[in-house]
Amino acid sequence: MKARTMLAPGNRGAKVVWTVIKERKLRPEAWQIHRCDMHAAVRGNPRYMTTTQSEIDDLIAQMTLTEKAGQLTQYFYFRLPQQPGVEPALHVDRDEQPLEVESALGRSGVGSLLFVTDPAEINRLQRLAIDGNRLGIPALFGFDVIHGLRTILPVPIAMAASWDPATIERGQAVAAREARAVGIHWTFAPMIDIARDPRWGRIIEGAGEDPFLGAAVAVAQVRGFQGDDFSAPDRVIAGPKHFAGYGAALGGRDYDEVSLSDFDLWNIYLPPFQAAIDAGAGNVMTAYMDLNGIPASGSRWLFTEVLREMWGFDGFVVSDANAVRNLFTHGFAADLTDAGARAVTAGVDLEMAITDPAYGHLPEAVEAGAVSEETIDASVRRVLEAKRRLGLFDSPYVDEDRAREVLADPAHREVARVAAERSAVLLRNEDGLLPLDAGSLKSIAVIGPLADSKRDTIGPWVFDFDLGETVTVLDGIRGKVGDEVRVEYAQGVPVVQRVFPSMFDMFGGNRPQDPEGFDEDAEFQRAVNIAGEADVAVVVVGEWQNMIGEAASRSSLELPGRQLELLQAVVDSGTPVVLLVMNGRPLDLRWAAEHVPAIMDIWYPGTQGGAAVANLLFGSVSPGGKLPFSWPRTVGQVPMVYSYTLSHEPENQGRRYWDEASTPLFPFGYGLSYGSFAFANLTVNQPTITPDAALTVSVQVTNTSDREADEVVQLYIHQRYGSASRPVRELKGFQRTTLGAGESRTVEFSLGQNELRYWNAAVRDRVIDISTFDVWVGGDSTAELTTTFEVTKS
Repeated sequence: MKARTMLAPGNRGAKVVWTVIKERKLRPEAWQIHRCDMHAAVRGNPRYMTTTQSEIDDLIAQMTLTEKAGQLTQYFYFRLPQQPGVEPALHVDRDEQPLEVESALGRSGVGSLLFVTDPAEINRLQRLAIDGNRLGIPALFGFDVIHGLRTILPVPIAMAASWDPATIERGQAVAAREARAVGIHWTFAPMIDIARDPRWGRIIEGAGEDPFLGAAVAVAQVRGFQGDDFSAPDRVIAGPKHFAGYGAALGGRDYDEVSLSDFDLWNIYLPPFQAAIDAGAGNVMTAYMDLNGIPASGSRWLFTEVLREMWGFDGFVVSDANAVRNLFTHGFAADLTDAGARAVTAGVDLEMAITDPAYGHLPEAVEAGAVSEETIDASVRRVLEAKRRLGLFDSPYVDEDRAREVLADPAHREVARVAAERSAVLLRNEDGLLPLDAGSLKSIAVIGPLADSKRDTIGPWVFDFDLGETVTVLDGIRGKVGDEVRVEYAQGVPVVQRVFPSMFDMFGGNRPQDPEGFDEDAEFQRAVNIAGEADVAVVVVGEWQNMIGEAASRSSLELPGRQLELLQAVVDSGTPVVLLVMNGRPLDLRWAAEHVPAIMDIWYPGTQGGAAVANLLFGSVSPGGKLPFSWPRTVGQVPMVYSYTLSHEPENQGRRYWDEASTPLFPFGYGLSYGSFAFANLTVNQPTITPDAALTVSVQVTNTSDREADEVVQLYIHQRYGSASRPVRELKGFQRTTLGAGESRTVEFSLGQNELRYWNAAVRDRVIDISTFDVWVGGDSTAELTTTFEVTKS
């Protein structure tokens, strides 16, 4: 039971405080903080505690237009020391920006804050927000909890490579628990933009090229963050982003315009968003760029017609950073007043601003007749409803002692380690070089600047990490083999700096540096020498973490710097080489794929990455991850996807380029294992169905090896004919399964309306065609085991 009343000074307020505490049965230490905060809340003007929707309406009725505009404004709050040799980014005045925000807090000018993770600081700012608001409305705190807060999980593209929604959900549940413990109510994640051009740096934040896989990953992340109800104490609001089409930027250049056909939008780029909304996501973030000539953040079609009217979304929409102001930059809005009016009319409820928000001009827009106050009220209501559901009117402050306990929970590190193990993708393993047998090795050479870089091991898009607990690849190998095997390390080559620095370099430790006195030639030779003397060389290559992510697009997919040269020299030493790739996008591995016997993609594996990699290298677990994208041979092939449509001379599909095969280096869904698997007895339970029916596909999977291992069973379909050309293959089902040595299991999939329907440009609607369908089941998108079924009228 909850007390539903308005707090007022005096004994009545104290009585309500006691009622809420008693009925919620909080832990004694929690109730002490709760009681203190509630008594502080009743001082001065009236405060709402446990609110109802009608009380929210009452609040809105009491608010001035300026106060309403404040509730629709989210400020960054930066307190950043200047980093030596790093130019300021984001146009932030480190001294003035926090003062501007605190001034706005004191005059009801802030509805939400972001970029604060210290619970004591969150409490201080929350008190400023409540005391500065005559109605006592608390602030909503958001943050980029992309793949962990303190415990860093593998980067999102790696989690997608697990092809395991349960692992993904567990990981984001840990992230949510840590975030909520420090006072963060809402995460700007998951990023669910389909990415088909690996030059785009934000491919690392998503689930790759496929809408079916992307939708499954989106649902798992939303459920991980929010659980069944984001009002629960260990959950946060999920904010899928960036709506919509952001991943299709021209040339893979972040922020550049996007032009997508309706076919592409409805069949490829929108399905993950609809899945996230159906899963209950409480927030959606806008995209920066123009979509078909209209800035996405000003598109009423996207946020009102599609998101709310068609899909029934009842949460709130936030702009990306400065995206409302950018409506003026785009040449779409005449000025900031016009920009604010257009955005809120489009359906953007909350403006994320660094300074001088456009929504601060909404009172002027109402006075000019550019937007109605009813439209503003609707947005305010959605923001306040989120605060109500989170319980912020009841309990706006953070239990700082509990925050420390949660952040230190060792169970979280275990979740991170298992996620890293399940995300790794074995790309090559000639002659069974892996797993390594520690008992037969006397020495191991570990080579490459990324092999012992704690900061790069956890990847980009993390800010509240503890490098002291991060396990590098070198740490993991040494910890695994102990003193029985000599492990020597050489950096080998210098770190590489970006031509144009990353905006994230302004955060301490994000810009890689060579050790003092680094001698490039001597270090290169030392690396080759220790490799030549070792029984096996583990070489780690990839991109430094500040080379990928936002504002980190590339014109090349080559290994930066002298890494390929170093790899070639180590291979030439004659020592067996295991290549580990630390990355968030496919890189040019053509030479390695021909000359290196074992290659494993470990991504940016997170806090426990080195421990997970060691377990994989020495066979404590078998790799079972699969690629969430087609791996191109070279940047000249991109974009390359498996789900293309047939065209002229399909028999020459692999010969479209005259100088190199127009096929991927590794196909979508690909990944090897230390086990081996056979697929047999592929059947459908009925050969013919009508458009409103469904059938079951069954296949027998057998582990033909002598060890336990995982396989991801994948189902693909192709519609042979109909009212539109359909892709040669489309993923429509997958299941990761663990099989013991020699074990067989029957795996089943359902194919019905959700799997067979597509958006058709001829009729401008979703259809299921009468046709014959091919079905393939196997371990990747080149599966050979096949059968058919038909969809008929009756």
